[in-house]
Amino acid sequence: MFPTAFTHGITQFARTLSLPERLYHSPARNMALEGLRRRNTALDSFFYDVKVVNAEEAFYISSCLAAEGAILIVPPTDAGQLRLCDTVDDFIQNGGATVDTLAVAGVGSSALGSAALGRNIADATGKPVAVVISGYGLADAVTESLGGYFLFGQMNSVRHAFEQLDEFFGRPQFGIATRLSSEKLCQGSLDTQTIRALLLDSRLSFRLIVAHSKGNLVISEALYDLAENEKERARQLAESIKIVTISARIAMPPLFTDVVDVMGEWDWFGDINSLKGIPADEIVPHAFHHTNTEVPNHVPVTEVLRKILSKGQNAGTGTPEEIPAPITVQPVTAYEEAVEEVAEPAVAEVLVADTTQTSVEALSSGTALPETIQPVAAEPAKAQASIQTLKAKRGVRRNPPRSR
Repeated sequence: MFPTAFTHGITQFARTLSLPERLYHSPARNMALEGLRRRNTALDSFFYDVKVVNAEEAFYISSCLAAEGAILIVPPTDAGQLRLCDTVDDFIQNGGATVDTLAVAGVGSSALGSAALGRNIADATGKPVAVVISGYGLADAVTESLGGYFLFGQMNSVRHAFEQLDEFFGRPQFGIATRLSSEKLCQGSLDTQTIRALLLDSRLSFRLIVAHSKGNLVISEALYDLAENEKERARQLAESIKIVTISARIAMPPLFTDVVDVMGEWDWFGDINSLKGIPADEIVPHAFHHTNTEVPNHVPVTEVLRKILSKGQNAGTGTPEEIPAPITVQPVTAYEEAVEEVAEPAVAEVLVADTTQTSVEALSSGTALPETIQPVAAEPAKAQASIQTLKAKRGVRRNPPRSR
């Protein structure tokens, strides 16, 4: 657990250094939420595999741990540093147009947990991943006090009713916020609206969506909004996107059929926040809700996602079955000479048995006989008599038994 504790410690230390600046911009809001945000970062350090985020990256994102709607571009391990994009336009300018995987984390909704989940996914796909930070605002605090942590599927509609609190107390303008009016922002959470904007943007082309815990609900809301208000774009997305939900079974629009639900066998927390009518497609044995590989009974995101993607590739390519090599048999044209050699009856026996055996095996397997096998012509009377004599003396049967 030392790598996890080290990454968490670096993040909290750097967070303390940036506190004066954040208090200057929005003192009331940040003072009210700072303790809860630090608690959420500690939760994410347990639930997510934060050790894959190096110290430099943890320091870099510490000031934006709760930046709801901000977008992280997370490359695979040892493939460069992650980048934080304040808006959708910044995301595209920083190479977002080449990213085809979108992800959303849940639990504490911090940037640290989002970066860790994104790194696990990037290691599975081998490509950078765009991760939208869910963040933590006043609306989340009120919803949580009403039981939202354990009933986020049922309480999420209540969360939207309190979005105006964040706007009133000066929420930072991340994600799609700069394009929307205050009235529009109060109609839905900023993370959901940012996901919707990313999926709707024609400059972007996502092929895979992965979410964990409460992040599944964010994805579901964005897709339902698109299916209702942007039908043509939703149809295009449904034809090309695969959705993988982890640790919570949330309904997606019926238009999206390529959905894989992953659950831990012992994940009671995810189960109480899931729809009972949706079965799990992949069950991880002896796993709980967390994905931290340093904690026993975790969900190994990278391993599970590789397995799911490999199944999809095999199904899509339709790997052909191996075709057996053709049977080549040397032509036999002198049955009479072989039979007449009474001094060497074993040679005739082998010739007859081998030729008959090859024909029987070929016919039983459905393989056409090679052209090199010549049919036996009408035998002369002398040859027929010799064969009958040879059968009587050596006990050779006309058709050998089939092999078992």
